[in-house]
Amino acid sequence: MRPSLAVAAVALALFSGQQARAELIEIQWSEAGRFEQGRPIEAGKFLEVCGKLDKAKPVTWQFSAERALNFNIHFHAGEKVTYPAKVEGATSAAGLLTAATEQDYCWMWSNKSKQAIELKLSLSR
Repeated sequence: MRPSLAVAAVALALFSGQQARAELIEIQWSEAGRFEQGRPIEAGKFLEVCGKLDKAKPVTWQFSAERALNFNIHFHAGEKVTYPAKVEGATSAAGLLTAATEQDYCWMWSNKSKQAIELKLSLSR
């Protein structure tokens, strides 16, 4: 795990109050410039998908979930956290993200329900 992603994992653990509550996945782009994930987010837990983005390569993103999740895209600049996207209670969302600076960006979901929720994510650059 790159140092900047390790910092994000520690910050998320501190935010959530328990390291066991968060799962951090590093974006691994395919040769075609795609990244896809499908996985459950356990009840009361978080999922964070992070990777370094290039200003010259905007990312088209979309996700769907079988039930509502809280969602955001964020990046850290020192101690400041900026949210290019933030939605509460979403079962799906899509957009285009153009990185303001070349750095790590994270897509994050939190499952506040008492049941696991299946999430499907697609990123393309």
